[in-house]
Amino acid sequence: MTTRKAELAMAVFLLLASIALMFKSMQLNIGWIPGRGPGAGMWPFYLSLGMALACLATLYRWFRGTTPQARSEEPFVAPDALPVVAITAGGLFGLLVSIHIVGMYIGLAAFMVFYLRFVGRHSWLMTTMFAVGTPIFIFCLFEWALTTTLPKGLAIFEPLYYPLYDLMY
Repeated sequence: MTTRKAELAMAVFLLLASIALMFKSMQLNIGWIPGRGPGAGMWPFYLSLGMALACLATLYRWFRGTTPQARSEEPFVAPDALPVVAITAGGLFGLLVSIHIVGMYIGLAAFMVFYLRFVGRHSWLMTTMFAVGTPIFIFCLFEWALTTTLPKGLAIFEPLYYPLYDLMY
């Protein structure tokens, strides 16, 4: 597939996805609720609308051929990049599977070690900093600030979080 065709395909696909999300968001309240704030569908609707407008702009530029990508007949993915794409896709699949087994935070740390150290060949210091810091940041953001729990994996891993919950609550 050429870069030109890939740009068209993604713009059309994302436009259709945006429209579908807009219709789905409209099943919820997309207006302002007095005394409460925005309805549950407001942000998804307007984010989808913004994405749809960006797709329409991409399609317009594609038809006019105003960008280098819209005129490029080069392959979208170079053959030597395919192994990296395959490794990345496999790693992400492993992350999704590990979320159900060991939970979001341990799975994310393992993915970071795999990707940063073994794919990206970064130093152990940098790998460790990101593999520890990113799950801590995600935990604080979701569990503490947004009070939204993320998957903890199998039930045997839940007690690992009790000391953190004791600190938070």
